[in-house]
Amino acid sequence: MKAVHFGAGNIGRGFVGLLLHNAGYELVFADVADALIDQLAATPSYQVHEVGEGGQVRTVDNYRALNSRSQERDVVAEIATADLVTTAVGPHILKFVAPVISAGIAARAADLPPLQVMACENAINATDLLRREILALEAVDPDRIAGAAVFADTAVDRIVPNQDPGQGLDVTVETFFEWVIDRTPFRGAEPAIPSATFVDDLAPYIERKLFTVNTGHAATAYFGYAAGLDKISDAMADAEVASRVRAVLQETKELLVAKHEFDAAAQEAYVEKILRRFSNPYLPDTVVRVGRAPLRKLSRHERFVGPAAELAERGVQPSALLQAMAAALAFDDPGDAEAAELAQIIRDNSPGDAAAKITGLAADHPLFPAVRDLIGARKGG
Repeated sequence: MKAVHFGAGNIGRGFVGLLLHNAGYELVFADVADALIDQLAATPSYQVHEVGEGGQVRTVDNYRALNSRSQERDVVAEIATADLVTTAVGPHILKFVAPVISAGIAARAADLPPLQVMACENAINATDLLRREILALEAVDPDRIAGAAVFADTAVDRIVPNQDPGQGLDVTVETFFEWVIDRTPFRGAEPAIPSATFVDDLAPYIERKLFTVNTGHAATAYFGYAAGLDKISDAMADAEVASRVRAVLQETKELLVAKHEFDAAAQEAYVEKILRRFSNPYLPDTVVRVGRAPLRKLSRHERFVGPAAELAERGVQPSALLQAMAAALAFDDPGDAEAAELAQIIRDNSPGDAAAKITGLAADHPLFPAVRDLIGARKGG
């Protein structure tokens, strides 16, 4: 079995690449980072260091590396004979890898099984986005794509912090991971990835991850930043911060149980597991790194406004989520361009106009007055 993976960064090597290697795939890494690809091409293996309870050091080998910019023809040829294509490049980069994947699909022999394509990005329905980018290309035959490739959405979860300088290709990751895949597009021919979980309805798992892991992680960052703390684990060691984060996840738990009919005890156990992950002292993640890009994190369907809006629509006042949003509005790291843009929006607009610009909420939404008041308080401060 052969898999072509776009994105040879820390997540690509330390999460998706590792799991595909463990599943027995020959790996072909594709990336545009010249130095990284050259290093991979010249090195027979690298190590993934799992830190935390039960952590191990795992070796990844049996891979090759290609520069998808200067060696595009070679990448296309690899896709033409591959079983699987995955990505971990960031949702906004999918449009740039779409032409190469499309060319690889077009070059496949008619007697080969459909290429299995999965975008493993920190975004909802990223594979569907990739498929749309491919179908939007000129001269693409939709029937050919439909017959020669299968696109399946996924939900991925593993904390891969910034790596220490001089670590080379080795990657440090947490022990926990989750790769949930929508099995329905495969029609009984799912890829052989023992570490992945295949489900018939992916949407609840995507929201569970977004509204628990992403919401909790960002809340920890913003509360920790406000408290003058450095690392995420430092923030979770602070009793007041930890209490606030737990309160946020109790609210998202209430929504997830009501909306998706998750078992309340199972969701509570999931919350506790997530809180333990954030407390892992071996992960050197900082509140500044996790808190970066506050504008995106405060947008309409993201980790704060998304669940808070749904709770408000159900008649529940999401007080803990609003406190987290207030902390996000106050995030003013000087190295973050979005933090500066957020501050300018607040400064240059009325509270109501700023609330609409930042969150995308309509003025008649039940959550809108509370968000407007948060921004008013921020302006006043």
